[in-house]
Amino acid sequence: MSSPVLLSLSSFVQLDRNASTPLFIQLAQQIINGIQRGYLTAGAKLPGTRLVGDQLGLHRKTVIAAYDELEAQGWIDIIPNKGTFVLQQSRVKQSIPSTKPPISTTQYPIKTGYDIQISNILDNPFEENRAPYFFSDGTTDIRLTQVRNLSLQYSSSMNRKGSLQRMSQYHENGSIFFKEQLSNYLNLSRGLHISKHNLLITRSSEMSIYIIAKVILKPLDKVIVAELSNFAVNMTLLQAGATLETIPLDKEGISIEALKQKLKTGRIRMLYITPHHHYPTTVTLSAKRRLELLQLANEYGFIIVEDDYDYDFHYEKAAVLPLASADTNGMVIYTGTLGQSLAPAFRTGFVVAPQNLIQEMNKYLGIIDRQGDIIMEQTLGEMIEEGEIHRHLKKSLKVYRERRDHMSDLLQDMLEDYVSFDTPNGGLATWVQFHQIKSLMTIKEKCLKQGLLIPRHTLYQNKQISAMRMGFGHMDNLEMEQSISILKNALASF
Repeated sequence: MSSPVLLSLSSFVQLDRNASTPLFIQLAQQIINGIQRGYLTAGAKLPGTRLVGDQLGLHRKTVIAAYDELEAQGWIDIIPNKGTFVLQQSRVKQSIPSTKPPISTTQYPIKTGYDIQISNILDNPFEENRAPYFFSDGTTDIRLTQVRNLSLQYSSSMNRKGSLQRMSQYHENGSIFFKEQLSNYLNLSRGLHISKHNLLITRSSEMSIYIIAKVILKPLDKVIVAELSNFAVNMTLLQAGATLETIPLDKEGISIEALKQKLKTGRIRMLYITPHHHYPTTVTLSAKRRLELLQLANEYGFIIVEDDYDYDFHYEKAAVLPLASADTNGMVIYTGTLGQSLAPAFRTGFVVAPQNLIQEMNKYLGIIDRQGDIIMEQTLGEMIEEGEIHRHLKKSLKVYRERRDHMSDLLQDMLEDYVSFDTPNGGLATWVQFHQIKSLMTIKEKCLKQGLLIPRHTLYQNKQISAMRMGFGHMDNLEMEQSISILKNALASF
């Protein structure tokens, strides 16, 4: 009859002969695991090396090496002429052998053995996409990226004379060279008046908003957002402890009159806006309201966080300059993304603010991303210096404008009976409103059955509105046509 311990070994020891870890180390580690979990109790006699080898299909010398390793680590005691025994030590878990079959040592615990704080606010709103077609909320098409050219740019920046010297200037506040190039680029393209000392470099716009919230907000601070706003930003602000209040918007952007009423009822700490192309409706904040907004910020002392998430994409005329370009009192924090027309790995977020605030935000950045991406910042700096960023953007703008126009034609020709929309003057998405209040989740389900995913976060529905933010940037003409056709079939089935 086989030893009970031998049977126990075969139930939880699983060896991978293709792994780089030697078999004797694998065996030793899994026996240690079995001791810790109570499968092998203190004082238990281990089977002989020949028996273990036969049972597990190992050479006897492999088992001997494993036993020697266990003895060296203090887990077993090898007594000549008596046998090998599990040592009774404080680190060895003492327990009564379980009547349940032992769990494989390769299985990791599903849950912690302790309580954790769970955030329902930060639940992931995004869905896994397995459908052949999908709408986005306005993203670029990675297929348009000239990956080979970007790779060559990345490689050449590493080998260029002076690159190593520039990289040596990197410290916890980011690449000096990149900040100099980016500040010049923003001054020329967006009418700002900043230096490298006014920049915080982040990995993404989400990281920018997170750090801003950590530095600026205290629990219960009142933050104003539009009644239709960026869900991801709202999540971040709520997680920071802010109290969110909303104001309506129309064809000219957020309502200044509604903001004035809010200001009369109590102190406001911050206003979050996307004035260039409002998210999600794509409307542009009018010049008159921009001036009024800056005057109110100066008068009442609230902070304006201006998120210029898609400044690069405008088609009809010159882009409207950001509020930050007219801010003389340090009331506007400006955030955006560089390189949206490039591959995702080449994009980077940034924050523009007065120097004292940048210094405080750098402290938080130093905790979560101290090193940054030295090589990428070097590459982006050189791409700005050599005009590559502008050339990439110019090429992609032509394509995205054609796609915007094609999407507008499709909506007009195929969905005129169901929706209304205005062709956006910029950005990568169209704001589409349904004529009748329909169940958008039902439409979503009908479309998914036909191979079109409409993500939840693109849908906006309440008693007054039934609408969606329909991204077109990521789709070619055929994909747009198929997607709109599926949506039309779903609407017609009601």
